Amino acid sequence: MKKLIICCLSVLLSSLGAQAIASEDDNIATLRHSTAIDTQESTKKIPNVINSDIKQARNYPMQPPVIPHTTRNYEVNLNSNKCMSCHSRERTQDSQAPMVSVTHFMDREGNFLAELSPRRYFCNQCHVNQFEAKPLIDNSFVDMHTLTSQKVNSGEQK
Repeated sequence: MKKLIICCLSVLLSSLGAQAIASEDDNIATLRHSTAIDTQESTKKIPNVINSDIKQARNYPMQPPVIPHTTRNYEVNLNSNKCMSCHSRERTQDSQAPMVSVTHFMDREGNFLAELSPRRYFCNQCHVNQFEAKPLIDNSFVDMHTLTSQKVNSGEQK
């Protein structure tokens, strides 16, 4: 009985493999485009970080702000957080950088802390640099403000 089941499974798996090979010619969208799986595409130059220090608009509510400057060689570890040399409460007047949100000083229960919360200490978990790069794929994202203004202008608002 076991041999019969193993035999049936092997036939099934081999037929699935044949179907996968047969569908290789299908037009599947990947970031590799038309490069064969056994070929390495030439590497592209790493794009430059947008280093304008100009605050960028957010696309949706509660989106973490993007970083409008380079953070190369910034040290953020258990003993040091370079971001806080400009964005801490004490330094914003001198640096003219925006202070980190008060939510970064709250613990899980919503209690305010004197120092930055350990949950919010590693800035690059949420905040990212922007790069001078073309999108890898087409993107039809429309920000929330544009969507709501389109609804208001078309009279769809209740």
